[in-house]
Amino acid sequence: MTVFLLPEEPVFPPAEEAEPDGLIAIGGDLSPARLLNAYAQGIFPWFDDGSDIFWYSPDPRMILFPDRFKAPKSLIRTVQKNIFEIRFDTSFYEVIRACADTARPDQEGTWISDRFIEAYSTLYDMGIGHSVEVFLNDSLAGGLYGISLGEVFFGESMFHTVNDASKVAFYALVERSKQLRIRLIDCQISTKHLANLGATEVPRAEYLLLLKESLNRPTQKGRW
Repeated sequence: MTVFLLPEEPVFPPAEEAEPDGLIAIGGDLSPARLLNAYAQGIFPWFDDGSDIFWYSPDPRMILFPDRFKAPKSLIRTVQKNIFEIRFDTSFYEVIRACADTARPDQEGTWISDRFIEAYSTLYDMGIGHSVEVFLNDSLAGGLYGISLGEVFFGESMFHTVNDASKVAFYALVERSKQLRIRLIDCQISTKHLANLGATEVPRAEYLLLLKESLNRPTQKGRW
């Protein structure tokens, strides 16, 4: 396999040519055209190593069909208590910044650099980026962000400062996805937590077919 160095044009090699770890290309930029082309081809930027951007298309891919979401009883009880207030697309910049600043025990630092924040904020301004925000006593307690194309929501990152807040955000994402007829939530990388919620791993070839079918529907731009 070969890792491609991207040209100035917002193009990518076929996702099937990725390395075993999913790495497909290095370089390029985070312009809207390049990002949208990447996601439409099953590719996403994962981290920023100095001046280089790394692009991935993992195999297998973790996805969630909203109607197969398995909400734990404890999460249902938390939602029903109405402790948290859920909002959509009102605090995108605060959510992505919090995702960048939140320490994670399984990794050092963050791939969400300032240029990532600027790039995804531009997609939000275009009506393609979205956030789910969970508030407690009018303070942001957790949330997630990603982008939506066709019938797919591509999840990028989530955070919480209060227990269960990110779980509530994910629950809200699934419910809103059902309302909007989002067919597929792309979780990108497999985790035990997501598996427990009903997400499943599929071969990249199967994911790419699902993606192609799901992108046939026009993207619903604007605030959720």
